[in-house]
Amino acid sequence: MNKKHKNPLIWFNIITIFPEMFQAISNYGIVSQAIKKKIINITCLNLRDFSQNKHRSIDDRPYGGGAGMLISFKPLYLAIQYAKSILKNDATIIYLSPQGKKFKQKDIEKLINKKKIIFICGRYDGIDQRIIDSQVHEEWSIGNYILTGGELAAMVMIDAISRLVPGVIKTEQSIQKDSFSNHLLDYPSYTRPKIVHNMSVPKVLLSGNHKNIYLWRLQQSLINTWIKRPDILKDKKLNIQEQILLNNFKKHQKKNNS
Repeated sequence: MNKKHKNPLIWFNIITIFPEMFQAISNYGIVSQAIKKKIINITCLNLRDFSQNKHRSIDDRPYGGGAGMLISFKPLYLAIQYAKSILKNDATIIYLSPQGKKFKQKDIEKLINKKKIIFICGRYDGIDQRIIDSQVHEEWSIGNYILTGGELAAMVMIDAISRLVPGVIKTEQSIQKDSFSNHLLDYPSYTRPKIVHNMSVPKVLLSGNHKNIYLWRLQQSLINTWIKRPDILKDKKLNIQEQILLNNFKKHQKKNNS
């Protein structure tokens, strides 16, 4: 898929029946630039290349009956062993599954530190349980819904992990202000012109007073999170300043409602 790099900071090895799908992230955007800079590496293995029959089939009927097919043990096992050999048997094997732990922003640093990750992208009705029992280190999910395969989930995780690898994004400030990095959603942002369809940019953003702008943005982040994603605030201990800003909004809203 792309040239083998000597010392990428993080290496993703993906086992899939649709390796072409990963061109969506390897050929475009920030991840593409990181690959060119040899900061990260993405290698795809086509699971069908490890099939041992002339039809290159990699699935079979489940024991005990039932609808659907499963990815067979043997081709997936061989693909995993080959992927491990590329990474010198020093990799974390992740199976993308709706049964896995839900992927969150706070998990990214832990995954970056693993340096080498093998993603197994399931298809059909899943994979042989013996692969999970004997080969998989971790199961991850990107949400409580079902996808047709693990490829999209792998791309989401690769994108989220890659952008926090040192050197991928130029300014650390951009990372620090991201939603979820501090357990808050982002504040509203505006650009030129000042007035569009009778809608004006908030005056505080035009004031040039950096302290007031900071406080306004912080309050807006708190308000956005409290209204849209109150569950996020459960993981954040608000400092005194944040408590005051949020309480001021609540009082103002209560007054207006009354």
